[in-house]
Amino acid sequence: MITRGVYSATCSILNEDYSLNVDATIAHAAFTINSGLHGAIFFGSTGQSQLISISEKKDLIAKIANHKLKKQFFLGTGCNSLKETIDLIKYGFEYGFKDFLIMPPAYYKGNSDEGVFNFYSFIISKVPKIKIILYNFELLSGYKFSVEAVTKLVKTFPDNIIGCKDSTSNLFENLKLPNFLMFPGTEKKLLKGLEMGNSGIISAICNVTAPLARKVFDEFEKNEKQTQNDKLIAVREVFDGYNLISALHSYMSTKDNNFKNLLPPLTLLNSKEKKELIDKLDNLKFVIKDNLAA
Repeated sequence: MITRGVYSATCSILNEDYSLNVDATIAHAAFTINSGLHGAIFFGSTGQSQLISISEKKDLIAKIANHKLKKQFFLGTGCNSLKETIDLIKYGFEYGFKDFLIMPPAYYKGNSDEGVFNFYSFIISKVPKIKIILYNFELLSGYKFSVEAVTKLVKTFPDNIIGCKDSTSNLFENLKLPNFLMFPGTEKKLLKGLEMGNSGIISAICNVTAPLARKVFDEFEKNEKQTQNDKLIAVREVFDGYNLISALHSYMSTKDNNFKNLLPPLTLLNSKEKKELIDKLDNLKFVIKDNLAA
């Protein structure tokens, strides 16, 4: 079960023909955990979830079901199709996964609280034993969870709705519910969130900042002086200057060629942007290990 900690929205690695490289994707997620993270979440936004087929997602789920790090692996299962969302959840549940990160459907905009409530309610009616981390990301889904909307879901389904990833950053300071996990979606909010009672972070940039993020978390837990938070925030701010997926894969592809492929319409940064990104990170003396997906 997902608990307090720092988690990556882990990257998906693709073959030359744009098919999912299941083994390399799993290896990279394991690398982030072995580098300090408490866990990794497959098929979030950073994992190109809306561009990867259901069958490929199922191939990965079946493969990680027997992995030694299974208890630290979690699944993003939000799809634009309600039926496919439920199908993927059921498939994961059959393999022993119980915690799911679920974003509301992201195509039609202007959705109401009632409509989103019905979305989660129907999922729970079909798979009643699951635990759900709500995914609040207005930029991609077109819907922003309010304090009231989350509170209603939690009160209606207290055994199912256990937390929220807040990439919109409107909840982590304002939502106060007992025994509820709150994960901001950026390193810039990690320490501040912990000080306010949040649970950690679920972040794209944790694909490369695992040791730094874990150090900040551990120093807070031990009530020690913060030694890495400023650097962690500075690294995040560099990546925030670009499309995050493009920047992550562009940077990591300099260390590991596995990361050079992105599903269209996503692309790597152009050569000027890539050099600029690397120069900024070099100025921060930021480095990651080679062979991330080895």
